[in-house]
Amino acid sequence: MNKLNHIAFIMDGNGRWGKKKSKGRNFGHIKGVETVKKIVKASINLKIPFVTFYVFSSENWKRPRAEINFLFRLIKSYFSKELKIINSSGIRINILGDQKNLSPDIRQILKKTLSYTKKNKKIVVNLAVNYGSKNEIVRAANKTKQTNVKNFEKNLYTKNMPDPEILVRTGGHQRLSNFMLWQLAYAELFFLKKLWPDFNSSDLKKIISKYKKSKRNFGKI
Repeated sequence: MNKLNHIAFIMDGNGRWGKKKSKGRNFGHIKGVETVKKIVKASINLKIPFVTFYVFSSENWKRPRAEINFLFRLIKSYFSKELKIINSSGIRINILGDQKNLSPDIRQILKKTLSYTKKNKKIVVNLAVNYGSKNEIVRAANKTKQTNVKNFEKNLYTKNMPDPEILVRTGGHQRLSNFMLWQLAYAELFFLKKLWPDFNSSDLKKIISKYKKSKRNFGKI
């Protein structure tokens, strides 16, 4: 049976879900946060050590400014209200991505969250914020003096973490969208038509069941 250490999620479809409900894209983003909370709880129950959520890509700056502002207000509001609950649940928050371009208040709340939860060991929740895999790879290459796989991986955002064995993308699109291109080299990919706010723990359990039955060769026969 295949071991499972890390699942990565591309949470596609929040805006479309909100529009389908005739309540707007921002309403979909709010519901998307609720789904993240449910999936983290399910992952703890399933004893998955690492999960990664693609929160905001380096390309998402091309979206309308009003939507970008709402997304970051949502991040700030969530951590301001939920930090004690996150900590008491044993969740360690980690950020993947370039934080330099984020506003000072967002950087501050993220810094506080990382510091507050750094000793927690029940699960590591990676949030990819202002993240682009090509930028991550270039950054790692520039920092690596003697280039080999082991040294290179020490300079990725995911250093000291296992690569994801599973990628889940909701929303119907079958692409990686500049997400963890290095780390997903041997991941099992699951693309769902279901929009992210409709994704649930039963869907997660079905995916894990399929993964555990799959044959993973890593180049071997």
